[in-house]
Amino acid sequence: MNQTFHAHGKLLLTGEYFVLDGALALALPVKLGQSLTVSTKVYPKNELRWQSLDHTGTCWFEAVFLPKTFECRHSSDEVVADRLQKIFAQAKVLNPELTTNYLELTTALSFPREWGLGTSSTLVYLIAKWAQVDAFELQFRTFGGSGYDIACAGAEGPVLYRLENGRPAVERCSFKPAFSQHLYFVYLGKKQDSREGIARYRRQGGTGRQADIANATALTRRMATSGNLADFEKVVREHENLISQALDIKRAKSLYFSDFWGEIKSLGAWGGDFVLATSEQPEDETRRYFNEKGHSVFLPYDELVL
Repeated sequence: MNQTFHAHGKLLLTGEYFVLDGALALALPVKLGQSLTVSTKVYPKNELRWQSLDHTGTCWFEAVFLPKTFECRHSSDEVVADRLQKIFAQAKVLNPELTTNYLELTTALSFPREWGLGTSSTLVYLIAKWAQVDAFELQFRTFGGSGYDIACAGAEGPVLYRLENGRPAVERCSFKPAFSQHLYFVYLGKKQDSREGIARYRRQGGTGRQADIANATALTRRMATSGNLADFEKVVREHENLISQALDIKRAKSLYFSDFWGEIKSLGAWGGDFVLATSEQPEDETRRYFNEKGHSVFLPYDELVL
């Protein structure tokens, strides 16, 4: 018997970094994501076999684990296998009744791994659903972070997310901007490690910033209720300046797109994956601008956001 589970990828529109300390964030689940198929197989030996497929259907990782201890018998990547082993072990702690005998588990991505849309968070969410454990708790025990990406994995639309006394608080948000035809996502191709970004935030004094946290929350609420593009762009500028000052790094617009006519907003870990671009110029002209800068992945808002 097969079971299949699905999870949405994510983009963090506001509150990046400050969400770790209780700021309200606006998070966007995307149409692309990851699936997990769990099949019962009778092998000569009692094993848990794992296979990961990329968006083209090509296997990029495979491993075999002992079902009781999750000891890895062999794998194509020891680092990935160790990470997976730890997720299994924590899932078993949270659900001691979890059965892992004679199983074949296969994940399949619908977006390129390097895009940073949540390869790890969707994985944790999928394993949690299969293991029947709390996905947030499994995330906190394994990868850490704020958990907003876990909220997106199971959401059906934009959410307002915050940590209240260290626990997730998720609220469905009716964020459907009437000006969405002027919003685009551009992939920078400079993959960032979220954990490194968080470490930088902490080094730059990421605790005790109550005024910044309050400002980030206020900006999130303003963005979530922006009625027109001009108001939205004003919030983008203020939010970018807030994060820029907090991390002591330059805005993406200043670094890469200083001659762009619209606004640019970094998303999630600053400096690497996607940025949001606003433009009142025709889509073809806007696309051409970014293509000429070397950025071929250019996605209209409505094509990507759930």
